[in-house]
Amino acid sequence: MEYRSLSSGDQIPALGFGTWQIKGDDCVWAVKKALETGYRHLDTADAYNNHREVGQALKESGLDREEVFITSKVFRSSLKKEQVLSAGKRFLQELEIDYLDLLLIHWPNSRVPMEETLAGLNRLQEEGITRNIGVSNFTINHLKEAREKSSAPITCNQVEFHPYLYQKELLEYCKQHDIVLTAYSPLARGDVFSDPEITDLSRECECSPAQLVLRWLLDKEIVVIPKASSKAHIKDNFQTLNLDLPAEIKDTLDDKDEHQRLLDPPFGEFDK
Repeated sequence: MEYRSLSSGDQIPALGFGTWQIKGDDCVWAVKKALETGYRHLDTADAYNNHREVGQALKESGLDREEVFITSKVFRSSLKKEQVLSAGKRFLQELEIDYLDLLLIHWPNSRVPMEETLAGLNRLQEEGITRNIGVSNFTINHLKEAREKSSAPITCNQVEFHPYLYQKELLEYCKQHDIVLTAYSPLARGDVFSDPEITDLSRECECSPAQLVLRWLLDKEIVVIPKASSKAHIKDNFQTLNLDLPAEIKDTLDDKDEHQRLLDPPFGEFDK
């Protein structure tokens, strides 16, 4: 496994397993299969409604809690201080664990003062509910405000990032300020599989389109959390760790950016 260092000194596995839209027995099966394959980083969120299933899979895997890095997120509708405190404690009950490795603000919400939300996250870190705090879907301006108003380091920003949305300036800002960038929807919700250029490049590299794109992201020191619900895709994504890409291939992928944001809800604050 490859790792990235958080500003706290903790290590986060660079290849994680995303659980968005996976629920019920399917979620339990997929998470257990991922852990069996070798994944040691699970990404979930309150909004995914699968904490209990993720926790059940972890318990049934037989792995020690310390072997698995677990990230969850507080949704934008629960960002007042007391709501954050309540949510963090509830997450532990639902997951049946005694701490989170990383707790994120899922989406910014300008209607709730950021210092209030961060006060809640800081308290949860002080109490050991979570070992690290971070954010998701934050722009550079959001990050500047969060860094200014948090007493604890903002260790991670989880955002949409793939060949069609290469957020270079955001990545550079995160690197400058010791914030790990995590890419969600790294395979552009499957669009990479129907892209002729990516398909051709993957044949040239003797790998799958998914492996090609995930390796491109990993080589930028990004953490990736692809979702997979079949044994074949879970295994295929994990084998990315064994791949090397030529520089010219990576340059070609760098040039594909089409500023194509696939997840842009009405409440998103990407213009801030």
